Amino acid sequence: MRGRSVVPREPSIFVATKEEITNGEASDIYFKRTQEVLRFANLSNVKVRMEVHLYSNPPEGDWAVYAGLEEALAILKDKPFTVYSVPEGTVFRRKTPLMLIEAPYEAFAPFEAPVLGVLRFESSIATKSARIRVAAGDKLYLFFGLRALHPAVFPAADRAAFIGGADSVSGILSEKYLGLTPQGTMPHALIITVGDQKKAWQLFAELYGNKINIVALADTFDDERIEALTAAELLKEKLWGIRLDTPSSRRGNMHDIVEEVKWTLKLHGYDNVKVIVSGGLDEQEIAELRDVADGFGVGTSVAMPKSVDLSMDIVEVDRGNGWEPISKRGKMPGAKMVYSCGALKHHVVPWSAEPPTCDDGRRATPLLVKYLDNGKLVRDLPSLGEIRSYVISQLKELKLLQ
Repeated sequence: MRGRSVVPREPSIFVATKEEITNGEASDIYFKRTQEVLRFANLSNVKVRMEVHLYSNPPEGDWAVYAGLEEALAILKDKPFTVYSVPEGTVFRRKTPLMLIEAPYEAFAPFEAPVLGVLRFESSIATKSARIRVAAGDKLYLFFGLRALHPAVFPAADRAAFIGGADSVSGILSEKYLGLTPQGTMPHALIITVGDQKKAWQLFAELYGNKINIVALADTFDDERIEALTAAELLKEKLWGIRLDTPSSRRGNMHDIVEEVKWTLKLHGYDNVKVIVSGGLDEQEIAELRDVADGFGVGTSVAMPKSVDLSMDIVEVDRGNGWEPISKRGKMPGAKMVYSCGALKHHVVPWSAEPPTCDDGRRATPLLVKYLDNGKLVRDLPSLGEIRSYVISQLKELKLLQ
């Protein structure tokens, strides 16, 4: 009506809290209804063994990286669940059991969605990050794809990217949650706001010169070669590197551009200046630039990768008469144990079967081990750096990295 003032509704940020996640509210309605039906039918004591596995092919290759275990355990601990898992950071192929959960399904139902969610999310990013690590070889690989994601998952994304092999991440909160010092250069916004690239570089170097490696963004207003040389002559020994973030509409042959920039810098005595390339990079572009670039900034391709489509399925049921192997069509019934003879040399056998023998005659090592016993944590969790090192060691064992 005329004259009536309308008070605008306040905007919200739509984020589930930790409490909502760990108490089972962050779930699908059909899991809650399943829980209610089981209670109604007095079937709350029926126990199941559920297996997390990948039955489709891993995206963009024949292997993937398992990540998200710590978050999954945080959701499941202090509840009547026993959890076995392969170590976080394990490189695996399809149909390898990654986690086995023993629980009354009535109690577990609301947690299937959040557990699968964290495992899929982190495994997908860690897998793509590992593929970028392989493509980059020994060159610097920086992850800064947070702007492609909801801010609620920034620390989890940085964590997964680091596990997969990123040398550093950019999220401010990753120092608080992960103990990782965030790294980054400067955006075009700084240079455009200041209005002059030389003044922006100088201000940045004056403020941060003794704190971080100074990397000048060298493609805002002028040719990359000209801006790179200008930055080197202006900052001299303060300059650690330059970053090229050339847009696709101006890119042309990026290999030639990088080669030209490095040639020019060397010609004028600045061959110590590193050249970092960013802007829509994926494995193919990185592989093509690896011989001339000193490092890569990678964002969206890692932050929003193709999904490692993990699923969770019941493989055994205990209705009071012992464990009965059972599964839906298309899945292998019965609990399984995973043994390892090395990277991707995994043997999947029935749960109680004897350990197989490796080709070199030694007994295979159990890979699926207990982490939670009726909700109690029974195994130390590795540090983030240890998980990353585990991934890198497997990639080297597989001859994917030197």
